Amino acid sequence: MPKSNPIYRQLESALKVQRAAYLDHPYPSYSERKADLRTLQRFVRDHKEAIIEAINSDFGNRSRHETLFAEIFPILDAVEHTLKRLKRWMEPQKRGVDLRNFMGAKNRVIPQPLGVIGVIVPWNFPLNLTLIPLIYILAAGNRAMIKLSENSRNLSNLLKEELPSYFPPEKVAIFEETGNVGIEFSKLPFDHLLFTGSTQTGRAVMSAASQNLCPVTLELGGKSPALVCKDFSIRKAAERVLFVKLFNAGQICTTVDYLWLPYDKIERFIELAKKIIPQRYPSIDSVDYTSIIDDRAFNRLTSALEKTEELGTKTIQLIPGERWNAETRKIAPHIVLDPPDTCEFVTREIFGPILPIHGYHDIEEVIEHINSHPRPLAFYPFSNDTALIEKLLNRVMSGGVSVNDGLMHVAQHELPFGGVGESGMGHYHGYEGFVTFSKMRPVFYQASISSLKLLHPPYGKFATNVLNFLTK
Repeated sequence: MPKSNPIYRQLESALKVQRAAYLDHPYPSYSERKADLRTLQRFVRDHKEAIIEAINSDFGNRSRHETLFAEIFPILDAVEHTLKRLKRWMEPQKRGVDLRNFMGAKNRVIPQPLGVIGVIVPWNFPLNLTLIPLIYILAAGNRAMIKLSENSRNLSNLLKEELPSYFPPEKVAIFEETGNVGIEFSKLPFDHLLFTGSTQTGRAVMSAASQNLCPVTLELGGKSPALVCKDFSIRKAAERVLFVKLFNAGQICTTVDYLWLPYDKIERFIELAKKIIPQRYPSIDSVDYTSIIDDRAFNRLTSALEKTEELGTKTIQLIPGERWNAETRKIAPHIVLDPPDTCEFVTREIFGPILPIHGYHDIEEVIEHINSHPRPLAFYPFSNDTALIEKLLNRVMSGGVSVNDGLMHVAQHELPFGGVGESGMGHYHGYEGFVTFSKMRPVFYQASISSLKLLHPPYGKFATNVLNFLTK
């Protein structure tokens, strides 16, 4: 689509406004950044109930507690975490000076704002994935243009209506998906672009950004495995894996996509799942059980279940009653036992309340299987054997790891979050978020008398002796 397109012109105009504001004031002070973060925190608190209702409406049914736990709390907490450390993050870093610059020279690295950051947000945690990046964008002294998903209409409208009362458009601008906005958005010459979403769309975003040599952080997804080792409590593993697998009805990029169990523990895991899940969700009508986001996703998952069963694969429903309800877009949790390689639950990210289980005898076959596929965003090993965990950490590459739990380390502000290979590139969250949205600018201060003056041409015996000494 040509750049004369009205959508592109609107976006380009917003970018020009923000870039002009950045150039006019390229280095906000600590007090200004602190005020921005407090303002962001105040916005969330002022509109907490409206946010919960907007997200609930976008999903059809989104557990209130899941929104509080996964959207509201992490944002408020991340602001507090950042405020306690921001002054230190902003300080220039002293660096050592090489031998050749010994006569009073000095080195520093100065964190400086990049300018205008673009953020493309998915629908599954729409507030979290809008405002968590914004925390680090503002902390680093930047401005932001943010594009939400077409599945987040109500939240988009809320942010567009209310956020300008807290941040002017030259600092934070919100855009909703009205058709081709995402395509045009990714073509803009941002100073950095953060995209969270599918690997397929991530390729398109990176391709568009490359036309402007715009650096990107891609937070994608993939098939994140959990591995329960033979020494670990199967009850504890079931309680932890099933909690995260059914949180947000499995619509999480970091959720356990599939599970490896010792063959002799599979039946016990199923038995426990049949007890644990109905206690948490007595039926799919439970208000605590979140809907699938839209009809397309609902139909994809139910169709995949039916096709899997046609292949002769055993599936196990974990909540009594109806298997699914098209009106509410809710699907009962299912286990799929040892699905074949051609099954959709094996070939693509599931993003739903369906857990494939594979059995193993030797842990080496699990390592080989994981390493023969694209690198996952997360890896979940369960074992009390320290040496075995170290072996798995050394031999299985993933974006991140949580040991002995299904909850991804994404909730830990001190740890960076990011994928590797097809699950993404780059990091943000915590200090790494500040660094990602800063230019860590090296500055060399030469001494009043440069030691290099002694080595200028014509090269004589002194220069020869010094260079021989430095290169011996």
